Amino acid sequence: MVSRWLSEKSFRRHAPLLTIIVVVYKMPVQAKNTIRSLLPSVQHGCREEEYEVIVVENSSDQTLDREFIDDLPGNFRYLLRRETAPTPVYAVNEAASLARSPVIGVMIDGARMVTPGVVRGMLQAYKIEPKAVVSVPGYHLGQELQQVAVEKGYDVTTDQQLLASSEWEEDGYRLFNIACFSGSCAGGFFLPNSESNCFAMPEAIWRALGGMDERFNLRGGGMVNLDFYRRACEHPGVQHVVLPGEGTFHQFHGGVTTGGEPVEAREVFIEQIKEQYRQLRGEDFASPKTNPMYLGSIHSAALRFLKHSADRAALAHGSQGQNPSGPKLVAGNPVGPRAVLSAG
Repeated sequence: MVSRWLSEKSFRRHAPLLTIIVVVYKMPVQAKNTIRSLLPSVQHGCREEEYEVIVVENSSDQTLDREFIDDLPGNFRYLLRRETAPTPVYAVNEAASLARSPVIGVMIDGARMVTPGVVRGMLQAYKIEPKAVVSVPGYHLGQELQQVAVEKGYDVTTDQQLLASSEWEEDGYRLFNIACFSGSCAGGFFLPNSESNCFAMPEAIWRALGGMDERFNLRGGGMVNLDFYRRACEHPGVQHVVLPGEGTFHQFHGGVTTGGEPVEAREVFIEQIKEQYRQLRGEDFASPKTNPMYLGSIHSAALRFLKHSADRAALAHGSQGQNPSGPKLVAGNPVGPRAVLSAG
């Protein structure tokens, strides 16, 4: 493996407060949208010098173009790597070693766009709780899971046409209007999710966990992101913080588990990655059980997902004979655009 920088940015004397790692492979159209969603001009309530984005790309015949990279602002860095293994794990860990901030965030799938309050929400979380693991719920573009939609003709062209119709660049929260919960977040905000495709933790916790486990060497990393998310959320002393008003939105690109292969082949591969997890961890995977805080703003476009989440949680707790108090209001209006919630 050989790495090289393609963009030379002037480094500031003061380190940023947050690093977000974005991993890219063979998805230039989707990756550009993701990167645009992270630009300082798009992210609300934060300054360019407060965060950095490291875009790390494993080389292929479809890499980001030099002109796009050179036009990125000064808080973006780009690393092109040659990788012989079919996993993004090494790219994530190498980028993490280059982070200049005390907090490291990771987006292992560069096809996932984010809403405009993600950076602000993460920065706010660490002002409240220094040992937070902050996670952003996940969505798929389209009205049903892309694994299902692809069997009905959904493809890259359909996906990008839908995205363009949303006019998301005028208001990133419009992405909620053209999306559904991803499978890993199908239970909504108030039940355990199996992973987050945009989550952050203090650099000290990253080191304590040893980064992502490089034994996850199957295509796409197998279950490495789920594994790392679970280990981070369950690390001693951690406070899980969820940003329910923000989201990551998966663009279709023929990924390993989101419709890039026939159903039969996908099912075989999913069994393979489950078996690898069992071999490495000695048990079947289970979503981390946490007692999260809920922080941030709820845009009107996200209210239907808030309702879905509350309904699912009420149903789940009711079936267990419980009568939970549910999320309680800390400040603001729980059904308005400035809700700030905390789990009780």
